[in-house]
Amino acid sequence: MNIDSVKFRLGKNRGFQILIYVLAFACVVPLLAILLFIIKAGITKINWHFLVNIPKPVGETGGGIANALVGSIIIILVASVIAIPIGILAGVYLSENRKSKLAYWTRLSTDILQGVPSIVIGIVAYFWLVKPLRGFSALSGSVALAIMMLPIVVRSTEETLKLLPPSLKEAALALGMPFHRVIFKVVIPVGIGGILSGVMLSIARITGETAPLLFTAFGNPYLSFKLTKPMQSLPLLIFNYATSPYNDWHDLAWGASLILLVWVIFLNIFTKIITRKWKVQL
Repeated sequence: MNIDSVKFRLGKNRGFQILIYVLAFACVVPLLAILLFIIKAGITKINWHFLVNIPKPVGETGGGIANALVGSIIIILVASVIAIPIGILAGVYLSENRKSKLAYWTRLSTDILQGVPSIVIGIVAYFWLVKPLRGFSALSGSVALAIMMLPIVVRSTEETLKLLPPSLKEAALALGMPFHRVIFKVVIPVGIGGILSGVMLSIARITGETAPLLFTAFGNPYLSFKLTKPMQSLPLLIFNYATSPYNDWHDLAWGASLILLVWVIFLNIFTKIITRKWKVQL
C-alpha cells in the first residue's frame, strides 16, 4: 500500500469525522437558540410576586401565574394517579403474557394510541366528559392527559420487565410465594428504576400539552382547587396571553414559558439519571 493511498484514506476518515461533528452541532443549535431566546425574554419577568400572585385584570400592571402553577400541578397529579397504576399493571400483563392474543391486541392498541394527536384526544375527552357533565373541569383535563400518559407507562414497564432475568421470578415461586406476591414484592421492586423513568418521561410528555386542556380544563383567571370546575394551567396561560393584544400579558407569557421550560428540562434530566442508575444496577 503506497503513501498516497494511506493519506487519502486518512483524509477521508478525517472528513467524515468533521461532517459528523458539524451535523451533531447542527442538531444542538435549534435547542440552544430556543433556550437562549426564552431565557433572555423571560428571566427579567420572574420574581417572587410573579410566582405567588394571580393575574391582574386588564389594564392593571403586575400579577403572576400562581393559579397556573397550582392548576398544572393538580391536573398532572390527578392524571398520574389515573394513568400510572393502570399503565404499570398493563405493562406487567404484557410482559408475563407475551404471546397471547389479548397481549398482542393490547400492545397494538397501545402503539396506536401513542401516535394519536393530542388535539384528537382533547376532542374525544370533550364529548366523553365535558358535554355529559355540562361544563369544563380539571378532572376532564386530567383524564385527557392520563390517556396520553398510558402508552408510555405501559411500554416502558413492559420493556423493563422483559430485561429482568427469569431466575428472579423462578426463585420466588420455588420458595412458595403466590404469583401476585411475586409480582408486587419481587418483579416490580427490582424493575422500579426503569418503570419510574417511564413514568417521569410520560409526565414530561404531558407537561406542555395545550390542545387537550383547551377542550377540557378551559382555564380559570382565579386560583381554584375544585376538580369539577375549570382550572388554569401553564400551557393554557401561555397560549391565551401570548395571543392577546396586551404587552403586560405578553410579559407574563414569556415568564411562564421559562418556568415551563425549566420544569420540562428538569424532568428529562431526572429521567436520564434514573435510567442510567437503573442500567448500572441491572
